[in-house]
Amino acid sequence: MPTTLATTRRSFLKRSALLAGLPTILPASVLGRDGHTAPSNRVVVGGIGLGPRGRRVLSSFLERKDVQFVSICDAQTDRAEIIRRIANRHYGNEDCTMHREMDEVLLRDDIDAVLICTGDRWHAPASIRAARAGKDVYCEKPCSMTIIESVELEEAFTAHNRVFQAGTQRRNIRNFRFACKLASEGALGNLQAVHAGIVSLGPYVDPHPEQPLPDPAVADWDLWLGPAAMRPYNRHYLQGRWRGHEGLSASYQLPEWGTHTLDLCQWAASADGTAPVEYEPDGDTIHARYASGVRLVLRTAGFNNEGDWLDLGTCPVRFEGDEGWVETGDTGKMAVSRDDLLDDESHDTVFGNDAGRHVDEFIECVKSRQQPISNAKITRHGHVACHAAAIAWKLGRKLTFDPVSEMFIGDEEANTMRSAERRVPYDV
Repeated sequence: MPTTLATTRRSFLKRSALLAGLPTILPASVLGRDGHTAPSNRVVVGGIGLGPRGRRVLSSFLERKDVQFVSICDAQTDRAEIIRRIANRHYGNEDCTMHREMDEVLLRDDIDAVLICTGDRWHAPASIRAARAGKDVYCEKPCSMTIIESVELEEAFTAHNRVFQAGTQRRNIRNFRFACKLASEGALGNLQAVHAGIVSLGPYVDPHPEQPLPDPAVADWDLWLGPAAMRPYNRHYLQGRWRGHEGLSASYQLPEWGTHTLDLCQWAASADGTAPVEYEPDGDTIHARYASGVRLVLRTAGFNNEGDWLDLGTCPVRFEGDEGWVETGDTGKMAVSRDDLLDDESHDTVFGNDAGRHVDEFIECVKSRQQPISNAKITRHGHVACHAAAIAWKLGRKLTFDPVSEMFIGDEEANTMRSAERRVPYDV
């Protein structure tokens, strides 16, 4: 039986009282008075692999008075030390612990949830381990490396009844939400096509040249690689230059934006529980089609009414119906076919990469046990579509896909690309 949030906190407080000998008269901060949040209402959070993006997301956790960040795990000691100092400076204490192995965080009974911001290769295995340990998870995207990992991720969170929020925070940004509402609720007429902005695709880049291994006490190269195949060490990998490398970066870079923009297209097309049934590459563009007949176009340019998509910002989307269209992106700006489509809810001054509202929703769902807007089921289907599109691009041919079995029809080579081997002992 999974450990519940309430029993976890009660057992933690009981052990704390026995070990530390709590005084009979407790301070107001412990009781939840004077603006403080009582421990029984606080969500205790640990972190796994928090680099630059992780620190930005962590700041949204730290802003909440009902969150206590208590532990960080990282294969790189200096990065863990940065997070430890940030947390301790924020709380004015030295309580945040630092670990090398993630199990030292996941097996703590007092921790309710974990923030996972490793590189792509670790997202699904770390999240699955966390679910099995009874933890709720906020995980940065892309949340999986393959179609099969997308399935395994969702199945783990369903089986263990845990809360999962993918870092597809644009679902909680007002302009994106408004655009999806116009598409899904008929304001554009019958929906014809949805367009997702993606970065240019390309083959995996050559490995960095070999350098001497660092002291394992400073950076554990084997642990950093985790489920990825062993390769010669180079410090550039640890400095963020792992993107575009086979086994480290997901699906030829397509999920870098695609897990955001294709995810929004799924929402706009009322297709959160499925995936397109056809994928056909054409250079940097991939044309897909849902069983409903709605077309999905993954493309790198031509946004803002065929103008400069940079006016909309990164991660642009376009939704077209037979009575109008709408486009938007990270700047919060919107382009529409007619002015009456817009209202006071349509624009947003929050840039699209801001995770604040997304984190807020996650914490509230940890408390209520409701599923958030980017839950594991929604993440599964959106990521499956991303990986399927990338496979079609890689093979350079049209593929037919069954979104029920999540297999390609009549193409064995494509089906072998649905999964990838994970290195022992870092598998799940």
